[in-house]
Amino acid sequence: MGNFSLTHNRIRALILMTAVIMFFFGLRLVQVQAVQASDYRSRAVNEMEKVKTLQAPRGDITDINGVPFARSVAATSIVVDQTQILNPAKVAAFVAPILNMSVSDVQIAITGKRKWSMVAENAKPATWLKLTKAIEQYNSNFPGMSPERIIGFFPERSYVREYPSGSLIASLIGFVNKGGVGATGLESSMNSIIAGTDGKYSYANGYKAEIPGSQSEIVSAEAGTSIRLTIDRDIQWVASKAIADAVKSSNAISGTVIVMDPRTGHILAHATAPTFDPNNTSKVSLVAMRNPSVQDVYEPGSTGKVMTLAAALEEGKITPETVFTVPYALKRSDKTFHDHERHPDQRLTASGILAVSSNTGSIQIGETMPNDVLHNYLSKFGIGEKTGSGLPGESRGILPKVGDWSGTTAPTVAFGQGYSLTAMQATSVFATIANDGVRVSPTVIAGTSDASGNYTPSATRESVRVISADTARKMRIMMESVVSGNGTAPSAAIEGYRVAGKTGTAQRIDDTCGCYRGYTASFIGFAPADNPAYVISVTIQDPKGMHWGGVLGGPVFKDVMSFVLKSKGIAPTGTKIDPVALTEKQLIEAKKLAAKKAANAKAN
Repeated sequence: MGNFSLTHNRIRALILMTAVIMFFFGLRLVQVQAVQASDYRSRAVNEMEKVKTLQAPRGDITDINGVPFARSVAATSIVVDQTQILNPAKVAAFVAPILNMSVSDVQIAITGKRKWSMVAENAKPATWLKLTKAIEQYNSNFPGMSPERIIGFFPERSYVREYPSGSLIASLIGFVNKGGVGATGLESSMNSIIAGTDGKYSYANGYKAEIPGSQSEIVSAEAGTSIRLTIDRDIQWVASKAIADAVKSSNAISGTVIVMDPRTGHILAHATAPTFDPNNTSKVSLVAMRNPSVQDVYEPGSTGKVMTLAAALEEGKITPETVFTVPYALKRSDKTFHDHERHPDQRLTASGILAVSSNTGSIQIGETMPNDVLHNYLSKFGIGEKTGSGLPGESRGILPKVGDWSGTTAPTVAFGQGYSLTAMQATSVFATIANDGVRVSPTVIAGTSDASGNYTPSATRESVRVISADTARKMRIMMESVVSGNGTAPSAAIEGYRVAGKTGTAQRIDDTCGCYRGYTASFIGFAPADNPAYVISVTIQDPKGMHWGGVLGGPVFKDVMSFVLKSKGIAPTGTKIDPVALTEKQLIEAKKLAAKKAANAKAN
């Protein structure tokens, strides 16, 4: 009886213990399935499902007519699940020709135990389509579960940046790096709006890698803003060819051509040579990627004389007919300055000094004004300040303070040396004269279009009056003589049109020695001279042999301006060139002729 009781108690204890254990299991089950279910579900999702960025296509960059200079093209990266490749050597031999890859490269990419491996990055969608069709046709020869079948390849959407015009306007547009971020040019400076907004997608997370084919879009990517430039592709092409030919024939280091509408500030062409192909930048140096029109500074030389004469005219110190005795050499302080060709003393008008580009004559005109007045006019023309173009890396140029001028600075500045500017600044100076004395900040941006295609034109450019309309008109008449047979740039003349401009041949500072070595040759002009529609600047750095601005820059100007006038439908004004006396002798003869005509008119 005692043994039975003891056994019974043990059974009861065992049942009680089992009940307690089951009770706690029940509590834990309720906790897991009800109380903490969402938490465990989230942890499972986090471990098995991840979220990744969905690349947004960048906005286009186009010319004024919508012709693309830069665009994002849909691409398909081809990846593989290596664990599904049963015969890597055989599969590689089949796939490689389709992907235009070597068999060894494909075999390396598909061999191993990884769930994700890149085979062909940023391939064309057509390549993926070709691969899938080939695999489908191949697999049709084998039953459903045959180990001979090829499986495990998957697509991933991406975008590549394409530059349809190649090197045509590379220094302005720039390029995008492998990370999809603008590296230089407008691609860099406007990256924040061109880049758009990336989206998100989820994917199944395998062992240390994304499982191909498991992607599911969560948030759509929003395309970036497109930029419409003021550039005209056809004019850009003509300008690019003209400056490339000039740089090559003169063995120069580089060259730049800028075409500008002086009334709006719009840049119609921005050509540089040499240039680079933004589609292939692997072997391009950072120096070659620069934008020389706004980043490289140089002393303008004789093109700077137009500011000296404009200042003196505006201040009432001279007229176009004021006569000066112009020697070959002129000593100021401890330095003697010379004209570029030896000559006896000449009696030239201010117009004549500009026409023959006399250094000693320009010095005398500059001396009609205090140094601070001349300095102020250069500042008003934009020297020493950024143009407002908004182009990345733009330099302010160099204009020393008057307090830092030495005894030779003023005469040097008067004929265009002793300070530095950019090609864009130089173009702006002449555009100011062409635009009746009003300086309009240059721009290459016509407007923008959002992801929905809604176009917004850029705001009107800032403007400031530098000289009076009367002074600008007188300067334009004087500058026509430069392109005449008596001037320094007859090669810039265009038959049927009135053309005005100025040559420049300046000593060039060599940064390697900090000394003058070589020359900067330039010509800047506009047409029609009496109603300017467009301004074109030509700058050629360090030409070898012949280095005169009129000889090198004049023909480039003529070729480009002739095309611009024709393509834009600008007809000759049909007006006659106003005669301007270049020498004292011509002035006397002109006065006699005028007096004779007046007398005849009175008699009649």
